[in-house]
Amino acid sequence: MKHLPKHLQPRWRYLAVEFETWAGEEFGRESFQRALWYSAQNLLGDTGSANLDLSVLRFEHADGDGYAVVRVRRGGVDKARAVVACLDSVEGVDVGVCVRGTSGTVRACEEKYMGRGPIDSKQRHVVFDGTERSGVVRDGRIDIETEAGPVGATNLDTE
Repeated sequence: MKHLPKHLQPRWRYLAVEFETWAGEEFGRESFQRALWYSAQNLLGDTGSANLDLSVLRFEHADGDGYAVVRVRRGGVDKARAVVACLDSVEGVDVGVCVRGTSGTVRACEEKYMGRGPIDSKQRHVVFDGTERSGVVRDGRIDIETEAGPVGATNLDTE
C-alpha cells in the first residue's frame, strides 16, 4: 500500500501531561492509557473519543511523580485538555494531573515542557501530629503514612 500524500495525512498535536500520586503508588503506561480512554468516553461519548484518537506516546512514573506525552488530533486540543482534567484515578490510585503545554512535535514537547526528570525523593522519619512517622520527602512536599492512609504535608506541617 502507498502512503497518503502529505496534505491528506492526519495532523497531530502533543500534550505534555504531568501527574502526581502518593509516594508508594505505581501503575504503568497501559493503565494510564486505559484511564484516559475511559475519561474521554465518559466526557465525549464513543464518537467524540474516537475523533480525538488519544494515544500515550511517552510515559514515566517514579516515586509519585510522572509525566506523559499524549498525542491528539490537531482540532481536538481543547477537548483533550478537558479529558485530561477529568482524570482523577488510574487503577484505583488517586492522581493529580496538569497539562503543562501543547506542541507540534514530540521532541519540542519533551524539550520545552518536560526538561526535568522525576524529582529525587528521600525516605525519612518526621514528627507529625505529635508522633514520629515514616514519610517520603520530595521537593518541599512530604507524604506521611498514617493509620487512615497517606497524608500530604509540607515542611511547615512537621516538627
